[in-house]
Amino acid sequence: MSVIGHYVDGKPTAGESERRGDVFDPATGRRSARVALAGAADVAGAVEAAERAARAWRDASLARRTAVLFAFRELVHARRDRLAEVITAEHGKVLADAAGEVQRGLEVIEYACGIPSALRGGFSENVSTEVDSYSLRQPLGVVAVISPFNFPVMVPLWFVPVAVACGNAVVLKPSEKDPSAALLLAEWFTEAGLPDGVLNVVNGDKEAVDALLDHPGVRAVSFVGSTPVARYVHQRGALAGKRVQALGGAKNHMVVLPDADLDLAADAAVNAGFGSAGERCMAVSALVAVEPVADALVERIAERIGRLRTGDGRRGCDMGPLVTAAHAERVRSYVESGIAAGAVPVVDGRDVTPDGEPGGFWLGPTLFDHVTPDMSIYADEIFGPVLSVLRVGSYDEAVELVNANPYGNGTAIFTNDGGAARRYQHEVEVGMVGINVPIPVPMAYYSFGGWKASLFGDLHAHGADGVAFFTRGKVVTSRWLDPRHGGVNLGFPTQT
Repeated sequence: MSVIGHYVDGKPTAGESERRGDVFDPATGRRSARVALAGAADVAGAVEAAERAARAWRDASLARRTAVLFAFRELVHARRDRLAEVITAEHGKVLADAAGEVQRGLEVIEYACGIPSALRGGFSENVSTEVDSYSLRQPLGVVAVISPFNFPVMVPLWFVPVAVACGNAVVLKPSEKDPSAALLLAEWFTEAGLPDGVLNVVNGDKEAVDALLDHPGVRAVSFVGSTPVARYVHQRGALAGKRVQALGGAKNHMVVLPDADLDLAADAAVNAGFGSAGERCMAVSALVAVEPVADALVERIAERIGRLRTGDGRRGCDMGPLVTAAHAERVRSYVESGIAAGAVPVVDGRDVTPDGEPGGFWLGPTLFDHVTPDMSIYADEIFGPVLSVLRVGSYDEAVELVNANPYGNGTAIFTNDGGAARRYQHEVEVGMVGINVPIPVPMAYYSFGGWKASLFGDLHAHGADGVAFFTRGKVVTSRWLDPRHGGVNLGFPTQT
């Protein structure tokens, strides 16, 4: 069986560690490959390669960096179907969903292509007599990116293109559950002209993560994952003197007011609750129905769930399997817990008949009604296709419920009342808000990130925050004698 290795200094490598992990096809349940799990020595080798490359790459002109990013964008765009196939084979999400993931990653690459504008500094002439001051931003050096299993392409592309465009070298540690897409991205970056060592990929588990957090050559760490691990990464990285942005978990609420279009709201709840089998940090997992709409809304959602086809993502199904057998069993245990706690199972995903092999990691869409905040299916981030309906009597009660939750990643409100929507976006304590938009993931030129237990650190992903995270500011104050210029050259000036 093939072994998926690492990518260091511009070439594939098996690494020194002999530890291995399993990679599965979630739709069949069969092991598809083995993956090398990096040890501290493997991580150190990748960081050393990045340090060597960073010294030259930081001095590369903005024109050269941009040329590489444009070439990389063209390669990813031309091969997007290949990336989607790899995502589906190792993660399990359906091909259409995987293609959407690639598209959102492409948007960040395109944002990074405009890095000359994003890195512009300021200039003030004559702050004192014949004295000028100006500001600029410079790269940090070597940065690490630790990405999760649920978006093996999009999340690395939230960080890597921006970090590279800013002049840094990167060590990427993707999830060991679906590692192949990250290796393809690294190979294509090299093909696009990125110098060897500027982007390195080390596969691994906690041992590799700890080695990156502790290595003195790593200046900053970007992480996406569960809240407990995000808190750990932030604390350990900060203790090591690193800049850290650690994006954690979520419990995203969708509030439906009585004046909302209930058909639109039901469509949105199904799309946002069960897309990617609920394995999204922006998935809607808690639907807050402001009475008297709950009965009608639950009926509409259940009817739509009944038309969904769960199965192999390569067969045109609507929802695929969960990523591993262990995760499927964990989510199934939450369904059992919800029933035991008294929630009403309107649709029980354990009864699904999948369009796929029996060994796949299946669990169908699950809908609970009459959920209360004390139940584990509401309190915990399940990260699966489980949608909980909570009934409240007023707008104020809905906002109080959302703001009392420890997470603050994303939220949405469905209403035709502009005043209520404006009030909600102002009052809700959540980092990303959608108005009649169930998954308010911002475009690449804005920044992605939540509040409260959904983010550890100060700066969000991509956009202006991403550029600020991967650079540090410098202010220069200068005085010069009046210069004398000479020489004639009528050629058109060019950039190199």
